[in-house]
Amino acid sequence: MDKLFFIEIGMGCDLHGQNVTKAAVRAVQNAIHHNSMPGLRSVLPGGTLDNMKVHVKLAVPCDKELLDVEKVKAVLPYGQVTVEIMDGGMMTTSGVVLPDKDDKNDLIYIVNASVEVGY
Repeated sequence: MDKLFFIEIGMGCDLHGQNVTKAAVRAVQNAIHHNSMPGLRSVLPGGTLDNMKVHVKLAVPCDKELLDVEKVKAVLPYGQVTVEIMDGGMMTTSGVVLPDKDDKNDLIYIVNASVEVGY
């Protein structure tokens, strides 16, 4: 990315089911859903959102192989999206196991996201 315009930060969790992808999707949604960038097209090469680059960093608390990167990318409506996964996030107890919510144990998965936008 040659020019970095902004970085958005988000957090997402999956309370039941221990689904790190669900937590990651929520983290990215949390990062991007409080912004409007009406002037962005005017600074992108060619004035098109196709030239925007979006780099997502995810800090996940479990095996990275459990994360479905394509589902995370699908949350971002525009741009050329890349995803970087690192150790981090958190697992904590919910205090209850709910089999009807697909719980395997009582853990809550928490993922942190950083969404970088530029070109």
